[in-house]
Amino acid sequence: MCFVIGIDVGGSTTKIVGIGSDGVQKPLFVRAADPVASLFGALGKYTYDNNIPLDAIEKIVLTGVGSAYIRQPLYGIPTAKADEFLADGLGATYHTDLKETIVVSMGTGTSLVQVSGDAITHIGGVGIGGGTITGLSTLLLKTSDIKEIVELAKHGDLSNIDLQIRDITTAPLEGLPLHATASNFGKVRGVVSPEDTALGILNMVLQCIGKSAILSALNTPIRDFVLIGNLTRLPQCREVFPILEKMFGVRFLIPQYAEYRTAVGAALAFILGRPVTDVT
Repeated sequence: MCFVIGIDVGGSTTKIVGIGSDGVQKPLFVRAADPVASLFGALGKYTYDNNIPLDAIEKIVLTGVGSAYIRQPLYGIPTAKADEFLADGLGATYHTDLKETIVVSMGTGTSLVQVSGDAITHIGGVGIGGGTITGLSTLLLKTSDIKEIVELAKHGDLSNIDLQIRDITTAPLEGLPLHATASNFGKVRGVVSPEDTALGILNMVLQCIGKSAILSALNTPIRDFVLIGNLTRLPQCREVFPILEKMFGVRFLIPQYAEYRTAVGAALAFILGRPVTDVT
């Protein structure tokens, strides 16, 4: 069996998948202080864990900011680079029936990529994402450990943090139910618990991402949004995005292997004959 390996190389994390005749093989996530160390560690572990001999790999396709450090083929295997936004679009729509959608790639910040048939276009983004969560948590909670932040948030109460419509009126406004957020952190008047603060941070970031995506689709028929990236693993996604769906009449999808979809898209760029740049 021949494999095409897709690798999404970040600044300190690497995500790797292999696509063979049976589809996507078990993806792998590796963290390291150096992107090159992360890349080689991920590739070695992935091929070993999945018993993939190097001569069974037809192509390695890299994407992500860390791929800029790679200037020669990996282990002598034909290696190429794919545009990250192309990889986002291809990966997010893999094994879906979506022809018109906006891909919301939630990483350190958030990028928005519009898919219209075969056309994949980066339409913008916001500087809000995982980096915002860890940065604000460092300031307010004295921790940047995402697992600790998520655990704290499970015991938080948003009504102690956010100003809601019910706090400023007794009747819902058009399109805004009483539980809708009027102002993130707008209710804070004194000391609040770490649990409430953690939930407020996660809720604010996810709400801002979701609403930015919805606004990006104004004046288009698009009502489907595909969420990919590390933040899709946050349990709070299951609370925030369904509320936005009901408020705005849209649909947010989190596909299988959502955090690996850019790596999937890198491999697909070669498989589907989309433009890639060979590393020589």
